[in-house]
Amino acid sequence: MSTVATPAIAVNATRHAGFIAIVLISSLASFRILDQLVQYSLNNASSSHIVLIPFIAFFLLYIERRPTCSATTASIALGIAIMLAGALLGSLAYWGPVPQAGGWALSLATLSLVVVWNGGFLLCYGFAVWRAAAFPLLFLLLMVPLPDAVLNRTIHALQEGSTEIAYLIFQAVGVPVARHGFLLTVPGVTIEVSKECSSIRSSMALFITCLLAAHLYLRTGWKTLVLVLLSLPLSIIKNGIRITTLTLLSIYVNPSFLTGSLHRDGGFVFFLLALLLLFPIFLWLARTEKLRASSAT
Repeated sequence: MSTVATPAIAVNATRHAGFIAIVLISSLASFRILDQLVQYSLNNASSSHIVLIPFIAFFLLYIERRPTCSATTASIALGIAIMLAGALLGSLAYWGPVPQAGGWALSLATLSLVVVWNGGFLLCYGFAVWRAAAFPLLFLLLMVPLPDAVLNRTIHALQEGSTEIAYLIFQAVGVPVARHGFLLTVPGVTIEVSKECSSIRSSMALFITCLLAAHLYLRTGWKTLVLVLLSLPLSIIKNGIRITTLTLLSIYVNPSFLTGSLHRDGGFVFFLLALLLLFPIFLWLARTEKLRASSAT
């Protein structure tokens, strides 16, 4: 048995070393971009998740590493072609017609790095293994920051949805309310659902949580899609509840609730609320997966 296993182990070790080398070399070559990306993530609440994405993706690759240990044919031509395409995207970000302002160049440069990593994986392990490990490799796309124009439209949509939900909740509980754009006027106070109140950070956190939960516990495509798509309306509903809760507390308990710690740092509390609303649906979907697997067995 040892004479059969030893060559396979040697081949796998070579592939692992090759992929790690490609990731490290490309990261060193893109050090300036990675530095800008980290600074952007740390200084923009809407993109604070970016610094965590590569760690999560490579951790998933590690814990799901069984496919990478299979001896399959490396896709040398395809891997090199995709790596060259990634390098071309990077050159366009540096010297091409892509505008440096508005985050377009940073987005394209980060995308080029993700493409190079995927091409390197294909080069080392082959298409069959890439397909088995596609989720963590494509999960890396979440480290690509949205250009300002796209991000602003996303935040605007969240503002619209949150304002509408808050308006409906005020009406449902019998509080007189008037709406003018993103301004909500209730007896004693007028609040504005600003960009900072759009809940973009917790919306991304909820989306990523649903994406990971679906990948780890669900196998049926439509169930995965349902869970992931539910993250957007739940995020808006959660933010509408947050707005109305803080406003009502400021009216009937203490005005400082609109400026206090619950307003500044209480997003996590309402994030947990969204998870609680989502949890029964997730349990039902996961249970149907187990029943399906049992019936198949």
